[in-house]
Amino acid sequence: MAGSQEVIADELAYLASLVGLQGASVVELGCGKADFARKLVERTSVASVTALEVDRIQHRRNVEGPQHPRLSFVYGGAEDIPLPDACADGVLMMKSLHHVPVPKMDRAMEEIRRVLKPGGWLYVSEPVYAGEFNEIVRLFHDEGAVRAEAYLALKRASSARVLEADVEHEFMAPLAFKDYDDFVEKIVNATHSEHNYTDEVASEVRRRFAAYETPEGARFIRPMRVNLMRRR
Repeated sequence: MAGSQEVIADELAYLASLVGLQGASVVELGCGKADFARKLVERTSVASVTALEVDRIQHRRNVEGPQHPRLSFVYGGAEDIPLPDACADGVLMMKSLHHVPVPKMDRAMEEIRRVLKPGGWLYVSEPVYAGEFNEIVRLFHDEGAVRAEAYLALKRASSARVLEADVEHEFMAPLAFKDYDDFVEKIVNATHSEHNYTDEVASEVRRRFAAYETPEGARFIRPMRVNLMRRR
């Protein structure tokens, strides 16, 4: 495990240091607002990015939003990927593996292996269940159990030789919000999750969030873990 205090502000650059992106056909599972997928096609020479999202509301927004000739949007989940066998050089899961239903995580690993070409890679980036930002969010959305299950699913995939473990790396990632309303819009109002955001909880979240606010916005450092795996 590499040093956990390293700060990586540009995760796309880190991804590019691990895998070849030039001419690659990439699939992103659980793309959310497709921010990372858009960076991939705008900043690298990937051949294509197919961005899947299982939340119908967000998928519709992606389809209706700005388009790019090398980026396509598909509705679907990691446990049932609507793509042909051996079609991808790489698969991305950016903070999305823990959103896969726990009983379907092993199936998702099998599906990822199926769509990867031999030698293809899987890059999984997950938040570590720790840190000041996590302490705020868990007041209304506690992901401790599902994040632990996601990590176990990766370990099972490796031990069962579904995919071969290559790199595991922990680092710190900066996270910024313009203000509390920006935090609510991006985190609390995310359509892919249900939150217990009662008035009482909101009051406590607001109080804790205020401790990190500055004239330039609220800044956090969040611990992350990357697992890179390959289909041999």
